[in-house]
Amino acid sequence: MPKIKTHKSASKRFYITANGKIMRNKAYRRHLLINKSRDQKRRLKKKVMVYQGDIKRLKKMIPEI
Repeated sequence: MPKIKTHKSASKRFYITANGKIMRNKAYRRHLLINKSRDQKRRLKKKVMVYQGDIKRLKKMIPEI
C-alpha cells in the first residue's frame, strides 16, 4: 500500500500545539487594513482552534496529525 501524501497547502496553514489542538490563523488580515479598526486588527492577529467538524477532514489531508 502506498504512503499517504500530505496536502502541502493544508500543512502550511495549520499547526498542532503541544496539547494536540489544531490551530489556524484568522482571515481578512492581508489587505484593505486602512478600513479596519485597531481593535479589529488586533483580534485578527490571534490564532484560533479549528472547528470540530473540520478535524476529521484535516486528518485525511495531513496524516501526521
